[in-house]
Amino acid sequence: MIAESSASKSPPGATAPDRHGIEAELHRARSRTLALVDGLTPDEQCAPVSPLMSPFVWDLAHIGNYEELWLLREIDGRHAIDPSLDDLYNAFEHPRWERPSLPMLSPVEARAYNARVRDAVVTLLHDPGLDLSPSSDTPLLRDAFVYGMVIQHEHQHDETLLATHQLRGTAAKPPAGVVPFPSPDTGTTASQAAVAPETFIEGGSFEMGTTRAATPWAYDNELGAHQRSVDPFWIDTVPVSNGTYLNFIEDGGYHNNRLWSPTGWAWRIEADLVAPQYWVREGQHDWSMLRFGQVLDLADHLDEPVQHVCFHEAEAFATWAGRRLPTEPEWEKAARWDPATGVSFANPWGNGPWTSQHANLGQIHDGPAPVGSFPLGASPTGVLGLIGDVWEWTSTPFLSYPGFSAFPYAEYSEVFWDGDYRVLRGGSWAADHTAARSTFRNWDHPIRRQIFCGFRCARDA
Repeated sequence: MIAESSASKSPPGATAPDRHGIEAELHRARSRTLALVDGLTPDEQCAPVSPLMSPFVWDLAHIGNYEELWLLREIDGRHAIDPSLDDLYNAFEHPRWERPSLPMLSPVEARAYNARVRDAVVTLLHDPGLDLSPSSDTPLLRDAFVYGMVIQHEHQHDETLLATHQLRGTAAKPPAGVVPFPSPDTGTTASQAAVAPETFIEGGSFEMGTTRAATPWAYDNELGAHQRSVDPFWIDTVPVSNGTYLNFIEDGGYHNNRLWSPTGWAWRIEADLVAPQYWVREGQHDWSMLRFGQVLDLADHLDEPVQHVCFHEAEAFATWAGRRLPTEPEWEKAARWDPATGVSFANPWGNGPWTSQHANLGQIHDGPAPVGSFPLGASPTGVLGLIGDVWEWTSTPFLSYPGFSAFPYAEYSEVFWDGDYRVLRGGSWAADHTAARSTFRNWDHPIRRQIFCGFRCARDA
């Protein structure tokens, strides 16, 4: 239901979010979604690509159904446009492998449904009776949280759509509008000679997590800012690169069970892992990698962060290197904590907004940038590349913070507190800046590789 006008309730100095800005963000996300599916034939949009992923058209209609549920029915109490769609596009009722067999909306029907929902959403957004102020009586509306949730949700599905495109193998095409990252000789990449291999982080406590006041669009699992103490440690200044990871392969890392945990080794054998996903050996030593249907010479991409490696591979590499994966608190302290003030910033570069000079986000390029490419995005302690390029595995299971309270639904976080999932941090080149920040927590099964994931190592001081 529409809340009362904010005119009488907003405290002095409180500023309601810009509704035109919210509308622009909704349209930006939708433009990105449609660009990822419009280049496919109707049959390609409906066809299964992998048991790990939904058909493209399922994601497309799910995005619209989620928007209808939260921005029309929860806020305004409207009846469902089609009640049968709630079950059909419920991600928790239908696992991905099952979705191709569902009576999905056709590509034309999905677009018509999404457009109908969006028209109503925009009209409601500009209703003056909708209170989006920080003091709104409706928790979903405070600081336009529910709009931020829907915008982030769509961008998160867009990253999933990109991973699905990649899984199409040689049939995949580069996403429309993206370009390769400029070569180092253009001067956009930091000098590798000037980057120390690792950075020392002092021990002691720091503020981990965030609050709704500090980060209005934060998800429930980020909330509950609390003091967390870590021992002093060293962390890699940049993520592990393809070239460094290749040394692990050439040294027999995939064939030495002493480097792997028992669970990791069992998975390596079962899945026949010999290299990151999409790497192909040509001859005894020459490697190439497949990226959106293009065969690239790995030798031309040795400075990029390695991606498409699972947690077990990252852990085995770390053991080979005489190191370990960072814990989630260590990663966040390296990303946010300022030793000069003791303050935890919103992002490595401070509390200011992201720009393309800070990190490789937003599907601007077709993959990661060479490590060290964004010196303006360095953390206060000098660690680079903590946001963007690749999601980074940590050693920490995905669990709740102290005082966790599910909001606005348990299925976003709470149902995953079983200890099997591992936390990933930082966001990838395919993540949008609205869903990539130093407190954002991603998670997945330790065997997953189709996501745009890499890692960096740490060690005790």
